[in-house]
Amino acid sequence: MESTAKTRFVRISAQKARLVADLIRGRPVGEALNVLDFTPKKAAGIIAKTLRSAVANAEDQQNVDVDDLYVKRAFVDEGPTQRRSLPRAHGRATRILKRSSHVTVIVDEKTASES
Repeated sequence: MESTAKTRFVRISAQKARLVADLIRGRPVGEALNVLDFTPKKAAGIIAKTLRSAVANAEDQQNVDVDDLYVKRAFVDEGPTQRRSLPRAHGRATRILKRSSHVTVIVDEKTASES
C-alpha cells in the first residue's frame, strides 16, 4: 500500500528541486534520508521534510514496517509564479520571476517479489 505526502507552494524553482528529487527516487527510505541530509542544497531540506511526512502517513494509516519502505515516486511540479519588477536605468523596469513549486513524495512497501 503506498502512501503520499505533498508540500505545496514552496518558494524554490521546480528545476532546482528536481535535481534533488532525482537523487532519492527508488531508494530505501533510510538511505534516501541519509542522502538528503548530506546534500548541500535548499531543496534537500524541503524534500526530506516531505519524505518524513510520507513515512509518518504510511506508519499511521497502514501500519507498515518503516524499514521495508522505499521511495516509489518523487516529483516536483511548478507552482504559481509571482511577478515583480525591478527599476532599471532610463525609466525602464526588469521583470523578476519568483517561482514556486509543489513537491510530491510517494513511498511504498517493498514486497518479497520486488527484493
